[in-house]
Amino acid sequence: MTSGRASAISSLSVVLAVMVFAQSTRADDWPQWRGPKRDGVWRETGIISKFEGRRLKPAWSVPILGGYSGPTVADGRVFVTDRTTKPSQTERVLCFDEKTGKSLWTHQYDCVYSNVGYDTGPRASVSIDNGRAYSLGSMGHLFCLDAKSGAVLFQHDLNTEYGIRMPVWGIAASPLIEDDLLIVQIGGERNACVVAFDKNDGSERWRALGDEASYVAPIVIEQAGRRVLVVYTGQNVVGLDPKTGAVLWSHSFPPKRMVIGISTPVVHDNRLFLTNFFDGSLMLALGDTEPTVKELWRRGGEDEQNTDALHSIISTPYFAGDHIYGIDSYGELRCLEAKSGDRVWETLKTMPKARWATAHLIPNGDKVWIFTERGKLIIASLTPQGYEEISRTHLIDPTLGQLRRRGGVCWTHPAFANKHVFVRNDKELISVDLSAK
Repeated sequence: MTSGRASAISSLSVVLAVMVFAQSTRADDWPQWRGPKRDGVWRETGIISKFEGRRLKPAWSVPILGGYSGPTVADGRVFVTDRTTKPSQTERVLCFDEKTGKSLWTHQYDCVYSNVGYDTGPRASVSIDNGRAYSLGSMGHLFCLDAKSGAVLFQHDLNTEYGIRMPVWGIAASPLIEDDLLIVQIGGERNACVVAFDKNDGSERWRALGDEASYVAPIVIEQAGRRVLVVYTGQNVVGLDPKTGAVLWSHSFPPKRMVIGISTPVVHDNRLFLTNFFDGSLMLALGDTEPTVKELWRRGGEDEQNTDALHSIISTPYFAGDHIYGIDSYGELRCLEAKSGDRVWETLKTMPKARWATAHLIPNGDKVWIFTERGKLIIASLTPQGYEEISRTHLIDPTLGQLRRRGGVCWTHPAFANKHVFVRNDKELISVDLSAK
């Protein structure tokens, strides 16, 4: 009996050890804009805590062309979009093998850019769901593709079908999958700012709002015991019933100079925070018993250089506890008090000061990984007490396609999946191993 009991205990120990090991080496895909939960959080474990060397060597690198869309990763494949101009203007959806970088398929279609500023390429990340890849191009070409083969399952020319009031920089908000719906913000005529399609056959299920489109990707939050679709349009912040498109609440946040909202709204403890380059910051309280909102504070500086609170352009802030961390209009990393918007501290240690300077903040555990427009990857600690840089390396070279200033930039959001980081510029897509050895 003693031997049997010892054997059982030994077996149990092995099982527990395997479970602990599995939990300590968690791996995830990155199937949509800002990750699995669309919240910009990297939840994997078993990754490095410090970089070895000033430049990381890619596991693989493949040539691509220009674009602002970040890569996405799902089911062993990496997806990204780009644009060709010779011999004709086309947009492309590209699919590569996640482990080797081998090209698996390319879907290419004619797409002439008309009155689109910064015309390097598409903006929206490809969304992957249940073996399907959903892409949305700068001029409103929407495709549902078989993720394995690239075959077209359905498509829409949204500009032709909905009369898009084309934003200055084209269509940019990444498609959102919610249950059986595919939801896009396009700024169409006849109350089609936001349109929901059946994700399986592409038929329209509902349309909502007469607003112009912004560049902000929609998100879904939990509020008052229900799912609420949050859309930051050109004029308002709106909560919709994702099943029907019915308006649950709306709060005005009109632009002073132009529609320039890009940064994704962030939510924490029944508070919703928004920011943009010219108009500054807005904090809303989310009703916890009914789907309502109430303005807590709104702060905007004299102009984009003399700012108050936070004036982000592309970067989405990180909202943690009672504080918000974000990149201001000229590259300053700032910490705000969430209660008031008061600035706690700021630093220019992450990257040089420059107009529209961009860095992406990706929390992982108690650290924040920062990918800067200079192609640097930083591991840092962000607390109300200040910025502590732990490690820094060079990941990828800036290129001139996205911005013909300061030697080029890398503005696209990276994907963190399966202990690797995937990032692109206007010449290549790379994969870098970040697993702890």
